[in-house]
Amino acid sequence: MRTFVVVLAAGDATRFGSPKMLAMLHGRPMLQHVLDAVADAGLTDVAVVLGSAAREVEAGITWRGELRVPNPRPQDGLASSVRLGLDAAVEHPSHPDAALIVLGDQPTIRAGTIRSVLSAAAASDLPIARPRYGRDGALNPVLIRRSSWALAAGLSGDRGLRPWLDQHPEMALLVPVEGGNPDVDTPGELTALEADGAIV
Repeated sequence: MRTFVVVLAAGDATRFGSPKMLAMLHGRPMLQHVLDAVADAGLTDVAVVLGSAAREVEAGITWRGELRVPNPRPQDGLASSVRLGLDAAVEHPSHPDAALIVLGDQPTIRAGTIRSVLSAAAASDLPIARPRYGRDGALNPVLIRRSSWALAAGLSGDRGLRPWLDQHPEMALLVPVEGGNPDVDTPGELTALEADGAIV
């Protein structure tokens, strides 16, 4: 299955107080952890949707050729970035069969989790696959087959795919994985994650 990765990194980080994607965790920017996990999973067709801090993020990340997609209205919420990322997938010359939606503020994401979702999705006919973490209720990353990309046109607000997934649980394959995948929304949450030592 040809998979295109969409990393959502356009949030204004109003609760964080500074460009969240560049906040350091164990010596690397938060977004770098996410991009490194995607690369370690063997995925190379990647778009990163950036918002108002795009210039700073561009300068602060070690890129591997990821496509950078500007979101001119990040205030419209996560759904607007999902739509832009899927638009990039539609136009990509690899003609991907699926898109993997990854959040840039979840630096504990692991390459093994990504591989597990991709493997399970390849063996299923369901249009969506996502992890079921043993520790928390995190939804991401979410894999969407190309046949269901049109559903993004109806998304709005800052919850991305979650409202649709809540209404249509029968459409998603749940892949059991260990651990958790928390969002980092505040400096305090980042400090707690640093103290936890889960990422090296």
